[in-house]
Amino acid sequence: MSKPRVAVVFGGRNSEHAVSLMGAGSVLDAIDRSKYEVIPIGIAQDGRWVLAASDQRYAIESGELPVVDTTGAALALPSGGSALVAYDAGSIPVELGTVDVVFPVMHGPFAEDGTIQGLLEMAGVRYVGSGVLASAVGMDKAHMKTVMAAAGLPTGSYVVIRDRDWRLGRELVLKEAEELGYPVFVKPARAGSSQGISKAADRAELEAAVEFARQHDPKVIVEAAIVGRELECAVLESLGDEPAAASMPGEVKVEGGQEFFDFEAKYYPDQMSLTVPADIPAETAQELRAMAVRAFEALDCEGLARVDFFYTSDGKLVFNEINTMPGFTSLSVAPQLWAASGLTYPELVDRLIQLALSRSPGLR
Repeated sequence: MSKPRVAVVFGGRNSEHAVSLMGAGSVLDAIDRSKYEVIPIGIAQDGRWVLAASDQRYAIESGELPVVDTTGAALALPSGGSALVAYDAGSIPVELGTVDVVFPVMHGPFAEDGTIQGLLEMAGVRYVGSGVLASAVGMDKAHMKTVMAAAGLPTGSYVVIRDRDWRLGRELVLKEAEELGYPVFVKPARAGSSQGISKAADRAELEAAVEFARQHDPKVIVEAAIVGRELECAVLESLGDEPAAASMPGEVKVEGGQEFFDFEAKYYPDQMSLTVPADIPAETAQELRAMAVRAFEALDCEGLARVDFFYTSDGKLVFNEINTMPGFTSLSVAPQLWAASGLTYPELVDRLIQLALSRSPGLR
């Protein structure tokens, strides 16, 4: 019997292009080639889909972020089927065969936000991770917080600034944001990897922070600062009928004088430390894991998610955010949390593929 064909898709038209490539490099290394046939597919920053090299290594080198090489054959997914076709200049189109499952190692807008999930749903192709709704809501920090509050999870105070609000009523929304009390954190509502985030301590910094966030997204969220330790937990869907499982909680700390957990802290060496298990009381760890699973289920997540919390000095847990496709290099937080919980990175990759293969395309 032929091996299942897995298309690993990465890149995309957003500022998290390089983050996606770094995760895809780890996934391509980890997939068991004796068990699966692998097709690496890169989406260039201009939106072109290309057949990538299977042995490509994606990493930050000399401070330069990796990008998809567009010299590979262009790809198409014909309507009405799941067979990929490669179109190389001056050559006859080559059918690569039916794709059994897509592993979208993608982050941010036009990727993790339900966009590629919707495309794959229309094509009737199985894929790793959450569906359209969970991906879209999980990407939008404002809607995410609404859902989590409805599920009974404690969340911090925040203000949403939409494009029209900023253009036509700037003074009003600035006053509303200031009612949160300084300092505040200003974020693009629909961006990840800590892109476009600033901390503001006064009106001038707040206005500048909103303008900076709007470079990534016209919809901005301003959050009241929460003083506390940053704890994270990964959640994994069960292969059977058992409830989703939560990893051991870990604590992340920013190193090197960084004031908060920004892009450099996440992806450049020696900028972040992760302690697993987190040094917290056993009952707090149990509560955090239960809350992480509740967040996963409230959003109807599938596959894997990472759920982030603040742990305050008075012993309270406050929901921060959920990532339906978290950073996925072998050294990223979610894979490390599972490795410390007894599931190696290759085993985690295999579990996610098996979960996707076990689903029927369409509504579920």
